[in-house]
Amino acid sequence: MIRTLATLTDLAAAVRQAVDVRTGWTDTAERVADQLRAHLPGPEILTPDQRLGQPDRVAGHLLHAEPDGAFSILGLVWRPGQTTRIHDHITWCVVGVLSGIEHEELFDDALNPIGTRDNPPGEVSGFAPPGDIHRIRNVGDETAISLHIYGTDITRVGSSARRYYN
Repeated sequence: MIRTLATLTDLAAAVRQAVDVRTGWTDTAERVADQLRAHLPGPEILTPDQRLGQPDRVAGHLLHAEPDGAFSILGLVWRPGQTTRIHDHITWCVVGVLSGIEHEELFDDALNPIGTRDNPPGEVSGFAPPGDIHRIRNVGDETAISLHIYGTDITRVGSSARRYYN
């Protein structure tokens, strides 16, 4: 457990350093993605109980919220078949896959499909609005776990999603 805490502490410090540069959202997402690649923890960043997930929804676990509201780090647990709705975000976001495979569908502003990608363990990606409309799902047979870093304090705003689409 001490190793996990040190990893989260190191990651939060690295993200803080990247965010403190105060550039635009796209550049910030790239800087934070670089830091997540350098400090990507394993699934043990979550407790065994957290790694079980929830039967009826993707389970999110707040791991860190920066006191000044600059960013939050969450662990998300996706049981097989679980998915998000198509959505975009209120701020930049960086995702690192810790276990399983997350299937991501990308859409343009008119909600036309523009691509898909399967993100395996170790894959890190970052993005910023506009151009961030997507849906994520676990299409595998095992639970997937990912780390999400958002450029806001999720505890203050409630969700990283700006809009949901049908």
